[in-house]
Amino acid sequence: MTLNLKQIAAEKAVDEFVKDGMTVGLGTGSTAYYAIKRVGELIGKGWKLRCVATSVQTEEIAKEFKIDVIDLDEADHIDVTIDGADEADPDMQLIKGLGGALLREKIVASVSREEVIVVDDSKLVEKLGTKSPLPVEVLIFGHKKTKIALEKQRCTAVLRTKGDVPFVTDGGNYIYDCNFGSIDNPFFLESRINVIPGVVENGLFLNMATAVVVASADGTVRML
Repeated sequence: MTLNLKQIAAEKAVDEFVKDGMTVGLGTGSTAYYAIKRVGELIGKGWKLRCVATSVQTEEIAKEFKIDVIDLDEADHIDVTIDGADEADPDMQLIKGLGGALLREKIVASVSREEVIVVDDSKLVEKLGTKSPLPVEVLIFGHKKTKIALEKQRCTAVLRTKGDVPFVTDGGNYIYDCNFGSIDNPFFLESRINVIPGVVENGLFLNMATAVVVASADGTVRML
């Protein structure tokens, strides 16, 4: 039987960090799906959990598992958010956003007391950018000019598409997937990207993760 590493790690994260009575941020993507499913199981057992979704997709999945979702502004705080990542380095710095929800994910992460990231060991890298492009969410207005400015930071920026048309985020924006190669100084790069007019948000999640739960091919789970 093939082990489902995403499911193993996600369930471990929920069981380890979610307690009855908490307000929980629900991440977006294939790994977060299993965390959402596990949260739904706990609610089915009578747990009182308030949940905030990081995307429209997550809201729909939450409904599937009988989870009531509240708006972020209705929550006094978020105790813990459980989400996936596209890359994680040894210092728990992350690249996120291949699922297309980086803006809402970053807003929710920024107000969470704990940001727990769930990955399999294929997502671990020594330096960010090694395997994944860096998603950058941009305004549709003038997006080609924004692309030119992004590429001045020494990357190749590719407009994300869905079928034959540009992918549009929940916020009504486009995403450029920027291939930098190995990123030596992610904090400096983040500051350079953020000052570009037209950039809404970038997929560098720096100093946000409080724990990274890693599932390995042999079925073991460890934490960074």
